[in-house]
Amino acid sequence: MKAIILSAGQGSRLGHMVDDRPKCLIDFNGRTLLDRQLDTLEANGVDETVVVTGFHDELVNEAIRRRSGGPNVRTIYNPFYKVADNTGSLFMAREELSGDCLVWNGDTLVSRTLMQRVLANPQAGICVTIDRKDSYDEDDMKVVEEGGRLKAIGKRLPLEKVNAESIGLLAFRSGGAERFREAIDRAIRTPEGTTIWYLRVIHHIAQSGEVWTFDIKGEEWGEVDFPADVDAARQLTARWDAAEKARAA
Repeated sequence: MKAIILSAGQGSRLGHMVDDRPKCLIDFNGRTLLDRQLDTLEANGVDETVVVTGFHDELVNEAIRRRSGGPNVRTIYNPFYKVADNTGSLFMAREELSGDCLVWNGDTLVSRTLMQRVLANPQAGICVTIDRKDSYDEDDMKVVEEGGRLKAIGKRLPLEKVNAESIGLLAFRSGGAERFREAIDRAIRTPEGTTIWYLRVIHHIAQSGEVWTFDIKGEEWGEVDFPADVDAARQLTARWDAAEKARAA
């Protein structure tokens, strides 16, 4: 299993925290967001990772060079990160979309047990990791699913139909990555190609073919979009660190 981490954006909604560094290099209790993602992959046996960079790519490359151990990491630079959404990042990394692989948003932290469950799920094809909660807001990547099959995904779905949200982690097996690569290639060539999220591409695939969901309700994860998310993620990672230290004692 290979992982593709999308870390090209600046994360401008975080304000001055990202004036001189990308969001993936924000510190969370002594480890950057990217370090924690790579550590989670290493802990689950994923030994190959591709990081798509953009804003201050030189800092990301330097941070990766400073790491000792962990998965084998290489980077792909997306020069269009300012004018294209994350579909552009996947277009730049499209040759990596083959075989069994993960696509992971560079602003999402997941627990090691959550990642373990995603990797252990044998579902073939394209599988979107989802969680559930009592209500959803306008910034959630909302999902409509039925019997484990994705019906719709997007931020503007009618709330009365929404029954889950995407956490920003997808798994591709048994030809799923190749289907996605072809769809990305088609999407980027449309007039709106540079303005859409890659999950919009997933939505279109689901209208005419099978896209699956994997429910991780009860597992811990966090998305870092706003300053309040940073505080919440620091509390979350501090709890994970304390649990790891207790297990090692």
